Amino acid sequence: MRFILLLSFLYCAFNNAYAQGTEIFSTQEANLVALSTQFVKDSLRENRIAAADQFSQALTTTLQQKGSFNYPFEAIKAVSIQYPADSTFRIFTWQLYVDKNDYRYGGIIQVNQPGNQLFSLNDQSAEIAPYDLEFDVLGPSDWYGAIYFNIQEYPTADGNKYLLFGFDGYEFFSKRKIVEAFYFDESGQPVFGAPAFAKTAEGYEASTKNRLYLEYSAEVAARLNYDAQLEMIILDNLVSMRSPYKGAGNVNIPDGSYVGYQLKNGVWEYVEKVFNLVSEKPPAPRRVFNDNSTQKDLFGKTSRRKKRDKKVPLKN
Repeated sequence: MRFILLLSFLYCAFNNAYAQGTEIFSTQEANLVALSTQFVKDSLRENRIAAADQFSQALTTTLQQKGSFNYPFEAIKAVSIQYPADSTFRIFTWQLYVDKNDYRYGGIIQVNQPGNQLFSLNDQSAEIAPYDLEFDVLGPSDWYGAIYFNIQEYPTADGNKYLLFGFDGYEFFSKRKIVEAFYFDESGQPVFGAPAFAKTAEGYEASTKNRLYLEYSAEVAARLNYDAQLEMIILDNLVSMRSPYKGAGNVNIPDGSYVGYQLKNGVWEYVEKVFNLVSEKPPAPRRVFNDNSTQKDLFGKTSRRKKRDKKVPLKN
């Protein structure tokens, strides 16, 4: 009887502690939502920058608290929160629009352990040349900033590593998507970039890269993601063309065909043609939203679709 009473007491105490913890995180989440809304929507550049700095500091303080890893922070729509399948960590990333040619990124890695170890990510993408981007090994202090929208775990001879898929607003006329190998080294430090992508196709110089990226016209959609059905990384094949817009120069657009990378012995090997069918026309600019009553953003989050004023033309 005493044992049953003790169990009941412990159960009630645990539930009360959990409820109190959830209430605290909910209050802090509301503050984070307000700050994130400001750095996304405020019309003044200096206000957006200040709000982004305050958000980063507030999120760091919140994540340092005990039990924070179990709180989902789903109300913060402006932030992508990605978990690998093994839930050993999660990555928060967000975008700050400074001006039409200046997009900056913030991020925090939270490790799933009692101490809630955190790594703040410092965006240094403006300092990384395109050629170096494919081969650099980076850390939290010189991170190539992006919003991560997918994580895929994969086995290697040195243990499991991860693929991080990200989006970079980059410039007004051109956007970027990246995929990079990610892991924690022997000292527990996060490492962005590992020799994971091998290309040995006929007509190409053999190379192994730490990171892949697509730079494409802001007028089109380009694919770079993992296809679970094919068990491959799928990329649009891009071709260069003269932009119709003054000052844009040449831009890259999909030609309707796809290339890929398939995992073999811990390395993602290049596949020259993924599908036999090729579109006769490259993908045209398309509307962001579909015709359903709900819409999904880059992170897969859904929201109700607002009715459109029919007098206002659609923007692609």
